[in-house]
Amino acid sequence: MRLKLILITGLCAISFTIQAQDYNARIKALNAAINSKLKDTRNGLYFETTDTVKKDRQNLHSWLWPLCALVQAANEMEVLQPDSAYLKPVSLAIDQYYNNSPPTPAYQDYVTAERKSSRFYDDNEWVAIAYLDAYQRKPQKKYLDDSKMIYSFILSGIDTVSGGGVYWKEGDLSSKNTCSNGPAILVALQLYKITKNKAYLNKAVELYQWTNRFLQSPEGTYYDNVKLPSLKLSKALYTYNTGTMLQSNVLLYQISHNKKYLTEAQRIASAGKKQFFKDGRLPNEYWFNAVLLRGYIALYQVDHNRNWIDFFETDANNIWQTERDSNNLLGKKTEKRLIDQAAMIEIYARLQQLKGK
Repeated sequence: MRLKLILITGLCAISFTIQAQDYNARIKALNAAINSKLKDTRNGLYFETTDTVKKDRQNLHSWLWPLCALVQAANEMEVLQPDSAYLKPVSLAIDQYYNNSPPTPAYQDYVTAERKSSRFYDDNEWVAIAYLDAYQRKPQKKYLDDSKMIYSFILSGIDTVSGGGVYWKEGDLSSKNTCSNGPAILVALQLYKITKNKAYLNKAVELYQWTNRFLQSPEGTYYDNVKLPSLKLSKALYTYNTGTMLQSNVLLYQISHNKKYLTEAQRIASAGKKQFFKDGRLPNEYWFNAVLLRGYIALYQVDHNRNWIDFFETDANNIWQTERDSNNLLGKKTEKRLIDQAAMIEIYARLQQLKGK
């Protein structure tokens, strides 16, 4: 019996080690595939998909949105390898989207040298979130300065229509979205943690209350947007919207120690898992799920409920086993997207960071 227990224990240890190594191997393979198949080595920019050039699209390079995923993935790789420099090339690429138009500088949604284009509040917020994560790990002035610039841009997207809230797109007054308000709350909370300036915390709470008032479903998940001026709701449910508001509640709990935020985070987490995880899979937009994972990890680090993590591992392993091509690129379609590869790097890296915790 003792020998049997030793053997079982040994096998479990081996299995754990293999799983841990698998995440590292997957991260390495995906990052190599991005650099070989989706990066323009002539200028440091990235391609939207593997067949961008072949299809002769109007856009030679990626929109900013996939780089929002890639910059966070780069940060998570640096968490695993503190002496690495994965962020630098992505940050240099993002710099090429800088647009200094009034009322405040920000990043536009496409490469500035190729054409002038629109500026989205959420695109900028995702960049700031990654930079502030990086700053708290490795304080570099650029990360904080750029995040403060983006925060000023966020403020320019708030007015009194519907009582507050951030618009989705600069100059488009037709909707205020969870995807522009949830991450805005996170940017403000991160800036408060770093600077202790209460103006950031006050703005975060203001946006939190507005988002819950207009965009939270009765079950606890979050709708996509509210149309203006009609206040009609677009009730589509996307995983990332629940993810940012889940994470916001956890951060507010950690800052205030008010248990109402923890209770609400757990309610949102239960509702999110019930809504989104079905038949062993999450919905097919990998990056939305990466943002969702951020919220569940934040909660797990507080309440240590492994149920918040296990279903992400199930989904991530299913993707690797069933949706990977011969180039180690992921996705159900023949055409592989940059955003999908970056999203899965983030997911695998975050799961790897949890090993042993």
